[in-house]
Amino acid sequence: MNDQRCPCGTGRALAECCGRYHAGSPAPTPEALMRSRFSAFALGRNDYLLATWHPDFRPSSLPDEDPTEWVRLEIVDTWTQGDQGHVQFRATFREGRRWGVLEEASEFRRHEGQWCYVDGEPRVMRLKPGRNDACPCGSGKKAKHCCIRG
Repeated sequence: MNDQRCPCGTGRALAECCGRYHAGSPAPTPEALMRSRFSAFALGRNDYLLATWHPDFRPSSLPDEDPTEWVRLEIVDTWTQGDQGHVQFRATFREGRRWGVLEEASEFRRHEGQWCYVDGEPRVMRLKPGRNDACPCGSGKKAKHCCIRG
């Protein structure tokens, strides 16, 4: 497990990247929290997602089963001013044989000294990659030689 790559896309080991935040260290920036939350979605860590949601906006629960496989995160923009932050990102996902991209401008606030997710403005787009297109996972390979086979 120590050499498992972090799902957030830094290329670092999970334990050195988002895993330390999942283990209880506070994320130092809104971007670090966004990356760790993406990793938590990819790893099914609903406990972490709920714990890092601002208490004024936190849902009471999240679904235990999620058919979504989160495969790639791209940070588009980020800024921080005082106790408020903003991260715009694109997250590529797969549900069965269907692909999509979630784009969101997320708001973060510091609460009791720690960054928390407040909410966002999501937009979901479906992808229809062809066999000879670049794979949506970001590997740089043709889709037919990577995630889309057969």
